[in-house]
Amino acid sequence: MTFTRRHGLIALVVLAIAGAVAGGVAWWQRTFERTEEWVDLPRTGEARRNPLYVLKLALIGDGVKAQARPRLQLGSVTLGPRDTVLLYNDPRTISDTDEAALLEWVERGGHLLLRTPPPGPLDVEAPLPVLAEFGVHPRSDELCAGLDVAGEDPHVEFCRGRRLDVDDLDATASLHWGEPETGYVFVRIPHGQGHVDVLSDFDFLDNDSLKEGPHIALTRQLLDPNYRAGTVHLIYEAQVPSFWMALVREHWRIWLPLLLALLAWLWRRSQRFGPLLASPAVERRSLLEHVTASGEHVYRYGYAHLLHEAARKAFLARLRRRDPQAAALEGDAQAAMLAERFGLPHKDVRDALSTPVARDHAAFRTRIALLVRMRNSL
Repeated sequence: MTFTRRHGLIALVVLAIAGAVAGGVAWWQRTFERTEEWVDLPRTGEARRNPLYVLKLALIGDGVKAQARPRLQLGSVTLGPRDTVLLYNDPRTISDTDEAALLEWVERGGHLLLRTPPPGPLDVEAPLPVLAEFGVHPRSDELCAGLDVAGEDPHVEFCRGRRLDVDDLDATASLHWGEPETGYVFVRIPHGQGHVDVLSDFDFLDNDSLKEGPHIALTRQLLDPNYRAGTVHLIYEAQVPSFWMALVREHWRIWLPLLLALLAWLWRRSQRFGPLLASPAVERRSLLEHVTASGEHVYRYGYAHLLHEAARKAFLARLRRRDPQAAALEGDAQAAMLAERFGLPHKDVRDALSTPVARDHAAFRTRIALLVRMRNSL
């Protein structure tokens, strides 16, 4: 009767679990809806380090020759007379040699685009490359400028860039954007057959900003002088994080377990600090010192054979307790049996059991050491 009741309870439990599983499957099939979701993967390669990567692809897609590189490299790259150079980084990084080469190239028909120095400490007394040549001076003002494009929502630009002043605006600039009281956010300066454009900022050219319509229209107007006439050189400052910073920020799944494993290994190998061991008794230590001094005294005065005999007797005494058969033998028979027992050469065992020659220090040490070793092995 007990056996039948137990199996009935098990059957009820199995039926309940099967019903719960079936109900869950039915609920899942009724409520589950398969959908697609786009997830932006982290940028890699040039798209990660080049803020003008999208601009380069857009220009190439529009039939314009475009190149992007982190440095100007005028020594290895030849600029054509109708090329365009956009210096995305701080203009204060331009050397005197590059400044002279850029001005000479612009005079032959090139189009140069610069920005004012980014917000931060600025030495107003130091002349800025290229800008000082045309009387352009950056201001400390950081004011937004409205940008209205037909069919697009109103925009504001240059909110994080320095505005600028021009010494003789009417005689220097052919186009400008801004007011004399608040400063300008853009000026176009003719120079020979080319042009120099100075802007407050290039934030509207970033990879994340260029997808907006007003930014596309503004970029097209800026590149208009030599558009499709030559190559557009996009010069950006590479912003690749250091190896250690990338390791800390993005690869913690690797170094954190390794760090924990290292700490565990150090903890396992570290010294354990337990209670202090008690010092040996003074009387025992004095006895050991006395025995040591007595042995040295006996050995010094030529009685080494007595010390050897004491060690031999101690070995034979333990041998009689542990192996009476071997202890009952004598001479070569005993030496042969002990050599086989300890795995030692027969000659060494025979010499250890015989008294060494007086004043033969090497033989004495060797025989005493072998007797002690054989005694400890019993």
